[in-house]
Amino acid sequence: MATFKEFRNNVKPNWCPGCGDFTVQASIQRAAANVGLEPEQLAVVSGIGCSGRISGYVNCYGFHGVHGRALPIAQGLKMANRELTVIAAGGDGDGFAIGMGHTIHAIRRNMDITYIVMDNQIYGLTKGQTSPRSASGFVTKSTPAGSIESAVSPIELALSAGATFVAQSFSSDLKGLTDLIERGIKHKGFSLINVFSPCVTYNKINTYDWFKENIVPVESIEGYDSHDRIKAMSYSMANKGMLTGLIYQDTEQPSYDALVPGFKEQGLANQDIRLSAEEFDKLMAEFA
Repeated sequence: MATFKEFRNNVKPNWCPGCGDFTVQASIQRAAANVGLEPEQLAVVSGIGCSGRISGYVNCYGFHGVHGRALPIAQGLKMANRELTVIAAGGDGDGFAIGMGHTIHAIRRNMDITYIVMDNQIYGLTKGQTSPRSASGFVTKSTPAGSIESAVSPIELALSAGATFVAQSFSSDLKGLTDLIERGIKHKGFSLINVFSPCVTYNKINTYDWFKENIVPVESIEGYDSHDRIKAMSYSMANKGMLTGLIYQDTEQPSYDALVPGFKEQGLANQDIRLSAEEFDKLMAEFA
C-alpha cells in the first residue's frame, strides 16, 4: 500500500510562503494514501489560477486544463475509466465564475468525482482582483470603490443544485481536511469540498485569523444532522456560509455512471474494444 510520501514528486510548488494551498496539496496526498490508493489509481485535474498548479505537484496522473474547465475534463476522464479515482481542483474564480455552469451541471449529474475548491475570495494569480467570493464592499484593483456585488455562497449553491456531498474546511486544519477528502473520495457521487485557503499576498481581509474567528464547525452545533438538506441549508444561511465539516450527504442517490445502461465497470484502457468482422460489416452497412 502506498504511503503519502509516494504521492509526492520532485516538483517544488511555487505558491507564496504561507499560502493555504500547501495544506490542500498535503491533504490530497494523505487522503489518497489513507483510502488505499496507488499513484496510478488517482488522477488530479485542475484549471487555471494559483490553485491550478496543484495537478503538477501530486505524484499521480495530472491534467492542467484551461480556466473554468477542470470539471468537464474530470467528468470525461471518469466516464472513460471508472476504475480511476478522479479529483478536480481549482479556485473560487475557476469554479464560481467562468466555470460556474460546469459546476452546476456536474453537481446535477452527480458524477462520481471529488471537486476541491481552494477559496481565497480573491484572484491571486492575476495580482488581486475581486472574485465571485469577495464580499460586498471588498476593495481591490478591480473595485477601488468597493464591490457592489453580493458574494456567491458555495454551500447554499450546491445544496440547492441537489449535491449529494457538501463539505467545507479551513486550510489550517490538515487533519479535518484530510478526513473530508477521504470521505469525499469514498462517496459514490459528486463531492464538493470548499476550502477556505487564505491568500497571504493579496487578501488582507480574509486572513487566517479572520477565518479562525468566523468559522463555525458543525460539530459545535447540538443535534446537527448532515442528512437533512433543509436544515443544512438553514444552518448555512444562519451562519453566513461559514460552516465547516461535513455539511450534507445523501447516500441514497445513485451516481451518474451507475445509471448509464450497459456501462462497464472496467475502464476503456483495459477493455478489448476490437470489432469482429461481423460487427464491422454491420456498422458499415449503416453508411452504405
